[in-house]
Amino acid sequence: MSKKPADQPTQAETTGHSWDGIEEYNNPLPRWWLWTFYATIVWAVIYTILYPAWPLVQSATAGVLGYSTRANVEKQIETFAEMNASLETELASADLTALADNADLQNFAVQAGAAIFQTNCSQCHGSGANGGAEGNGYPNLLDDAWLWGGHIDDIVWTVANGIRNEQSPDAHWSEMPAFGTDEILPPEEIEQVVQYVRQISGQEHDAGLAEAGAEIFEYECTACHMEDGTGNKDLGAPNLTDAIWLYGGDVASITETVTNSRFGVMPAWSEEYRVGSGLQPWEINAVASYVHQLGGGQ
Repeated sequence: MSKKPADQPTQAETTGHSWDGIEEYNNPLPRWWLWTFYATIVWAVIYTILYPAWPLVQSATAGVLGYSTRANVEKQIETFAEMNASLETELASADLTALADNADLQNFAVQAGAAIFQTNCSQCHGSGANGGAEGNGYPNLLDDAWLWGGHIDDIVWTVANGIRNEQSPDAHWSEMPAFGTDEILPPEEIEQVVQYVRQISGQEHDAGLAEAGAEIFEYECTACHMEDGTGNKDLGAPNLTDAIWLYGGDVASITETVTNSRFGVMPAWSEEYRVGSGLQPWEINAVASYVHQLGGGQ
């Protein structure tokens, strides 16, 4: 029986396979490598017996040790909840105007409030609380322009009860007339009052149209926006004399607002009105404290 051809310089046998004249050496794997490989197989078998491993239809094999990462996380959550319980109780009834006098409680409120904000509020107000793109209708919480007041107690009330929703009977509520849709003003008068608003907000405008719009503004708009256009926080009427625009301050955006009005809604976050997904009193105080200290709180 003939032997397989050998490589002359090294005398290593080949497998006998040949591809386009290229032959394959028959070099066995090192024994240490083979034993390591066998050990990994043994280790894998033992692991699947001891720990959760194989997925089934509705669950997975539990393992004889009963180990569970989910149970470990739940235990850690319970541990921290017990540690924070006293702070939560204290924060629920704390005087937030004097929170700075209690460094530990303030730190807890701000840190917890930041987490609550990211979970429940950032979807609308942005992860940085700046409201996202200008003109999208979501308020910037970093400036000092507050439709319903930026005092800490005002923010607590707004978070708990929301704005123009059907959940809380104490929600902030106001409604701007749709001057065009409801045919209160004809298009030419809407154009005039838009130019007047552009004038009092320091933007480019048509002086002639703005002069005519001043009278329309006096009769139709001052009840909410005040005679000087600076707004009324009791009614949620925005200041029209600054450069802050919830829905945009260009001609097209203001025309759209006057013609069809705006009706932004914020949900009530109190657990009293959101069963299963609401915030507890201490959580409302925490997120209000976080928002207030961002820089725009009054």
